[in-house]
Amino acid sequence: MSQPPAIAAQPKGKAWHSQSAEEVLAQLGSTADGLSAQEAAKRFAADGPNELKEGKRISPWQIFLGQFKSLIIWILIGAGVISGVLGEVVDASAILAIVVLNAVIGFYQEFNAEKSIAALKKLTAPQAKVRRDGKVISIPASGIVTGDILALEAGDLVAADARLLSAASLKCIEATLTGESEAENKRPATLERDDVPLGDRENMVFMGTSVAAGTGQAVVVATAMNTELGRIAGLIQEAGAEERTPLEKKLESFGRVLVWAALGIVALLFVLGLLRGTKPFELFMTSVSLAVAAVPEGLPAVVTVSLALGVLRMSRRRALVRKLPAVETLGSTTVICTDKTGTLTVGEMTVRALYVAGQTYEVTGEGYGPEGEVRFEGKKAEAKNAPPLLELATVLLGCNNAHLVQEDGKWKTVGDPTEGALLAAGLKAGGNRERNEKEFPKHHEIPFDSDRKLSAVIRKLPNGKLRAFINGAPDVLLERCTNLYTSTGVRPMTDADRQHIVAQNTAMAKQALRVLGSAWRDLDNASPADLTAEKVEHDLVFVGLSGMYDPPRQEAKEAVAKCRAAGIRVVMITGDHPHTATAIAREIGIASVEDVAIAGVELDKMSDDELNKRVSKIAVYARVTAEHKLRIIRAWKANDAVVAMTGDGVNDAPAIKGADIGIAMGRAGTEVTKQAADMIITDDNFATIVAAVEEGRGIYANIRKTLQYLLAGNTGELLLMTICVIIGLPTPLLPIHLLWINLVTDGLPALCLATDPIDPDVMKRHPRHRSERITNRSFLRTMFLTGFLTAGVAFVVYLYMLKMGTPEIARTYAFAVLVFAELLRSFGARSETKPVWRISLFTNLNLVIVVAISFGLQVWSQHNAMLGRFLKTSSMPFADCFLLLALGAIPLLVLELVKVVRSKTPALHLARRP
Repeated sequence: MSQPPAIAAQPKGKAWHSQSAEEVLAQLGSTADGLSAQEAAKRFAADGPNELKEGKRISPWQIFLGQFKSLIIWILIGAGVISGVLGEVVDASAILAIVVLNAVIGFYQEFNAEKSIAALKKLTAPQAKVRRDGKVISIPASGIVTGDILALEAGDLVAADARLLSAASLKCIEATLTGESEAENKRPATLERDDVPLGDRENMVFMGTSVAAGTGQAVVVATAMNTELGRIAGLIQEAGAEERTPLEKKLESFGRVLVWAALGIVALLFVLGLLRGTKPFELFMTSVSLAVAAVPEGLPAVVTVSLALGVLRMSRRRALVRKLPAVETLGSTTVICTDKTGTLTVGEMTVRALYVAGQTYEVTGEGYGPEGEVRFEGKKAEAKNAPPLLELATVLLGCNNAHLVQEDGKWKTVGDPTEGALLAAGLKAGGNRERNEKEFPKHHEIPFDSDRKLSAVIRKLPNGKLRAFINGAPDVLLERCTNLYTSTGVRPMTDADRQHIVAQNTAMAKQALRVLGSAWRDLDNASPADLTAEKVEHDLVFVGLSGMYDPPRQEAKEAVAKCRAAGIRVVMITGDHPHTATAIAREIGIASVEDVAIAGVELDKMSDDELNKRVSKIAVYARVTAEHKLRIIRAWKANDAVVAMTGDGVNDAPAIKGADIGIAMGRAGTEVTKQAADMIITDDNFATIVAAVEEGRGIYANIRKTLQYLLAGNTGELLLMTICVIIGLPTPLLPIHLLWINLVTDGLPALCLATDPIDPDVMKRHPRHRSERITNRSFLRTMFLTGFLTAGVAFVVYLYMLKMGTPEIARTYAFAVLVFAELLRSFGARSETKPVWRISLFTNLNLVIVVAISFGLQVWSQHNAMLGRFLKTSSMPFADCFLLLALGAIPLLVLELVKVVRSKTPALHLARRP
């Protein structure tokens, strides 16, 4: 037997699913009896093992080193080293301790290294049954080659992509690839079209999926990285290039500006000093002091701790963050691409409508629980409706193998989800499972078959006769019915009756309901040989219709509305059928009446440029594959959007990896999806994602106001130092003073500001643009005004005390008033718009405590010899402390008055309009 060339997931020319089984076997050089052991060995040697290639691991050491990528971190390291060289051991130790602390916190949060490709291996089968030399044998799945014949049965994990040769009631769960949890019916018939979506390829089985029921044989067409699962593994690697978050980019840009500004000022003052004849060593020490003044030493720790505390808060809201910067990225999200099943919807099939005896009923309640009732014309069904409802319920319960169980307060189905939904509806309609089982014990079963699209259970009635209860596709069932159940009994079915039932079926289908028909037939003196589908499923009595769907979560509707108010676009991407996806999207508020779903086959016909132009106008994508999802994410990013992607299946992993923020579902999510994600939602609820976005926005706002607080303080220090150097006064602040202010006086309140409660209005604002600078004009104006005020107060105090005493005393007073000004200003820094008297102190008690302790430390340093020596300060009367405290309040009062004036300015403008 000749060896075929290495086989790809799809052959050149016709696709595997559109070729007959004989053509596929011929192309693969195989037969229905399988390969010989010798031929299989040849192919294994040529193609290698049937295993997914594992991506390159990131070691813990690499994660730790990754914490030192920031330019600001290297500025701090440089400042620390220089301080150490100059003998300022305390300064150097404090700076380097901050750097190490920052790295440790970041490392701890990100230690869960990337294992996406490795996690995929858990989905592959360790053993598989194949037919070789005409016999079925069990071999390691890694030994499977193209052309092997797989023997499949219920419970098997499919070991490779294969084309079905035969199938008996075969059902496969393909949620890992399609995202849809319902078992798919499989049949070996050839499909006519090449461009059939993955979820509709009924004659194919795929690696990593599982067999839910039935048996079958299939010829392997692709192994290892050539399978659909392998292609996804490749996409994860392709999409996995790490991209810096918006915050990281902004801080990096800010760091560069800070470096050049500091170097420029230091160089200018160094030259001026040389021209005035100042000693080079003294100038160098002054330059170091200026550099320390310019760099906000507490910033990296504040940002890291702010993000880490955000992670903690988000975990309480059922969102687990794997990568720290992802917290802030959520806040700048402009587009959320979300899966449908289980995220926007409950994830459990629920019967919504019943039709029996010419009447349509509404069924309330969600999921498989007993909560809910059957309603007629908006009210609970009355006693006169009970007989027809009970008739339908008897069929729903009689032809049903599912069981409902309650675990941890939640109802779940054991068995087929569709049968579970029918069982729950039958109970609500008045059926009694236990009584039925006693009165109508099961006698025989004819399982569901994808060719006949019906399932039947034959039960023995109390009078000894047999009755077949049948559920299935309405169109197929109706063809086999000759009689109709009505409220007055059973009568022959007319053409008008058929048309009316077809109209009801169509009306339900238009509401995106999956419709099943129910019927029964009495069997007179049937022998076991007569209990076959052909002999049972004809001359049936039609009873009714059941319309079911996976209902949208109520909280998802509210969350989508919240997103719209916040300027965030929500896009649905699902493996479900287009009409179902569109109906759910319209009900939740994602799509309008005019919007229609774009199917995967239509995406295949679009070029990347065309998709980039159209992506902003498409709200719903249906029947899509992993490649399609990644293309959609990239198209949005090409439009400069900050994209979040949610999902649970393996098919979502590449897009999750490629998005700005990847979100995996904690309950239904596969391990590979969780490993690819930046964040995991533990309750699989879309509303939790929106809550996380709100948290992210709040964190960004806190980081921004904290940065402004720190930089305004540094600006004041720099201005004070610069003015004194230019006019030839002694250095007003020593490096230890600057470090104390930056790390203790500014740093500790900054940490409290970073944990400020989130502004309730944060989700009423539109998301900031990806390119928006963290230091915009408003930020810089406030920063320079604050710096000017604090520097001005400190300069006046320093100049006055120089005339009254020694430089050491003047430094002590300047240092104290600067500390007091910074501490008081922290209360005003909590809001850029609200004055301090409109913000309750009790909403941030940590800040009050930190400021009180810092005041105490500052006053104590002027009355404790040891602390005075450490900070190089002299003693000061208590009366002077209170006087300096009053002077330190001047910057705060001026800044709060500016807020009041700004808040009234728009009203004044409006008043002047004609």
